[in-house]
Amino acid sequence: MLIKIVQGNDKELEFSDVNVVIDVIRAFTFAHHAFIQGAKQILLVKTVEEAFELKKSNPSYLLAGEVKGRGIKGFDLDNSPSLISKYNLNGRSLVQKTTNGVNATLHALNTDIVFVTGYSNAKNTADYVKNLYCSINQDNSIHLVASHPSGDDDLACAEYIKGILEENIIESAKMVEKRIQASHVAEKFYDSERPEFKEEDIAICLKELESDFVMIVNQTNRVPRIERVDI
Repeated sequence: MLIKIVQGNDKELEFSDVNVVIDVIRAFTFAHHAFIQGAKQILLVKTVEEAFELKKSNPSYLLAGEVKGRGIKGFDLDNSPSLISKYNLNGRSLVQKTTNGVNATLHALNTDIVFVTGYSNAKNTADYVKNLYCSINQDNSIHLVASHPSGDDDLACAEYIKGILEENIIESAKMVEKRIQASHVAEKFYDSERPEFKEEDIAICLKELESDFVMIVNQTNRVPRIERVDI
C-alpha cells in the first residue's frame, strides 16, 4: 500500500485509488458541522462568480466561503464552524468556495474516490478508508492532501491519518491538536486586532467528534459536491 502526503492547494496529482483532502482551519471543519446541522450537500466551486451563477439558478442555495480567510460580500455564510453550528440546515444545499480546501479538492478529482475532512472527522475518515480500501487490497494507493501550502495544521492531520492507515501511530491526538493550535494558520484567530477571525473557530477545529458519517465528493454531476455517507 502506497500512502503519500502532498501539501498544497493546486497540486496536479498523479492517479491514485483514493484521495483524501484535508482542511482543518476551516473549510472541512465547517463542512462537517454543516452536515451535522442537516445540510443535504455542499457544491464546490472555484470562483465567486460560479457561486453566484449557481445561486441565480437555484435561489434556495446558501453561499458559503472565504477569500484569504475573509467572508465574501453577497454570500449567506462565511467559513466559520462556530457560526454554522447555530443554523438549522435541514435539507439545504450549500455552495462552498474557499482558498485552500475547496481548491485542493478540485485539483484532486482524477480518481473515483475523494474524501474531505478536517481534524474533527479525521479518525472516522481514516478508519473508513482503512477498512474499505486498505484491508481489502494492499496494492491501493492513497494521496493525503494537506491543502494549506505551508500550514502545519493540515500537515499534522495528514500525518495523523497516515499513522492510522499504516497502524503506525507516531503522532498522538493530543500532539496533533497542539500542532494545529500552534500553527501559523491559527495565529490570526488569537489576534484581538483582527475580530473577523474568531478564536472559538479554533476551539471547534481542535475538537475530534464521534460522527456517524464521512464526507465523499460526488463527481457524477457537472458541479462536484460533498455528500455525507453514513458509516
